[in-house]
Amino acid sequence: MSQTTADVQAGDDGVIASVSGPVVTATGLAARMNDVVYVGDEGLMGEVIEIEGDLTTIQVYEETSGVGPGEPVENTGEPLTVDLGPGMLDTIYDGVQRPLDVLELKMGTPFLDRGVDAPGIDLEETWSFEPSVDEGDEVGPGDVIGTVPETKSIEHRVLIPPDSDGGTVTAAHEGEFDVTETVVELDSGEEISMHQEWPVREARPAIEKHSPEIPLISGQRILDGLFPIAKGGTAAIPGPFGSGKTVTQHSLAKWADADIVIYVGCGERGNEMTEVIEDFPELEDPVTGNALMDRTCLIANTSNMPVAARESCVYTGITIAEYYRDMGYDVALMADSTSRWAEAMREISSRLEEMPGEEGYPAYLSARLSEFYERAGRFTLLNDDEGSISVIGAVSPPGGDFSEPVTQNTLRIVKTFWALDAELAERRHFPAINWDESYSLYRNQLDPWFGEEVAEDWPEVRQWAIDTLDEESELQEIVQLVGKDALPQDQQLTLEVARYLREGFLQQNAFHDVDQYCEPAKTYGIWRAIKTFADEAFAALDAGVPVDELQDIPAAPRLNRIGPQEDYESYIEELEEDVTQQLQELY
Repeated sequence: MSQTTADVQAGDDGVIASVSGPVVTATGLAARMNDVVYVGDEGLMGEVIEIEGDLTTIQVYEETSGVGPGEPVENTGEPLTVDLGPGMLDTIYDGVQRPLDVLELKMGTPFLDRGVDAPGIDLEETWSFEPSVDEGDEVGPGDVIGTVPETKSIEHRVLIPPDSDGGTVTAAHEGEFDVTETVVELDSGEEISMHQEWPVREARPAIEKHSPEIPLISGQRILDGLFPIAKGGTAAIPGPFGSGKTVTQHSLAKWADADIVIYVGCGERGNEMTEVIEDFPELEDPVTGNALMDRTCLIANTSNMPVAARESCVYTGITIAEYYRDMGYDVALMADSTSRWAEAMREISSRLEEMPGEEGYPAYLSARLSEFYERAGRFTLLNDDEGSISVIGAVSPPGGDFSEPVTQNTLRIVKTFWALDAELAERRHFPAINWDESYSLYRNQLDPWFGEEVAEDWPEVRQWAIDTLDEESELQEIVQLVGKDALPQDQQLTLEVARYLREGFLQQNAFHDVDQYCEPAKTYGIWRAIKTFADEAFAALDAGVPVDELQDIPAAPRLNRIGPQEDYESYIEELEEDVTQQLQELY
């Protein structure tokens, strides 16, 4: 005979009344919203998401098969938090910050058992702490009190916790300590260690959020040149299956000029996440020459892991990102993909019997997406330093339909939109970013930087490239009807120039040693070389030279080979001279 809610007798903490997948209801539990609880005889980790009278609803971060009514529920009285301190870089976590290598050692198997827990950072490992404050110094929330060499690439700056009252330093200890030991003492009696905890659903405080004005250089020509993102900016990469979302994010993780990379695999296929976990530790950081993992933290939550943990993994990632931002670092967070996160919210919402919104997603989908992306930005920190978080979220719309709710709600929030196109991918045009549908609202903010650091006429040359590609798109519709030969000579030449932009500029080989990264100066150089051809070719056309002869000059094919050139400056200079000379010889 099954047990009902009425049959269940409440204990000291609470007991399970019913189980519906990852959603468990309990009675007799004195809890608050978002408290972490341990459910059942196995102590499965969960979080309170609804309280109605004596009935408490919990989302459990682990598989609940075999859990039944009458089993105990223990309340911790604390919200879901992450452990912060040295040791997070070069680590792979699950969605609730349990280190996977530690869990594997505990269980003796790569398969996760239920009820197994481990702290987010090793509480026993010792670190070499060097204080940066002296006795008598005044310190406040967010101040740096010392440093630890966390990896070969990153210096970990130990901070006064944001919720501390601060005070006068009475002692600062130098030497080897674990993260729980006191390294600095204050006159208030407060003892500061290298370990902090922070609730994942609460943004860490900062003094002020600024408008971003410095680009996050990605090394991808189409992104930096046409659709740039700022440090502290937000971007979305929507695209259908096989269009290159993950490869684009991998390229960004490796080449973007951020100090720290947080990669959140949210509900992705296991083979893709395995590829990330296997490849990242072997990749070399192109900036420092050390391992890329020395400045990377991976959060792996595959599609076969519990759905509730998927819902929390993006909060875990953004909280870790905020911690490194508070040290004054520029952080790039990759979330792949937010669609799987939204699907987790939809599943939990349906089990709670909440009123569904569009396509079954909860009515608060837009609010949750906003809360996540709004934690990005360039900030003045509590210690008056500056740090930034750039958030780049992949979106996986079913069938590549950009009109579905997750894509549309994301577009209302982010300022950069990199639309991946299945047709371009099928034509082996990579990165398969559709230049007609993509956009960036950061262009005007970033133009002064590009104009000062790269070339004064950067905005003008970029606009020329955009106009040429737009005109090609319009002409292609006519070409499909009447053929290219029916077009006037000047429009045929425009198509030829646009072809060089598509093949020589927009396409980029992510697996070529030289072409996989293109610095802004080289991006501008490729533009300039193609524009030189266009200007000289149109001058020759006006002088009566046929288009066929303009296309056949010996130097023209070299416009498509600038990307792979290591010594690109001399190559471009020589190419421009050859193009100009050969075209001028025609008239």
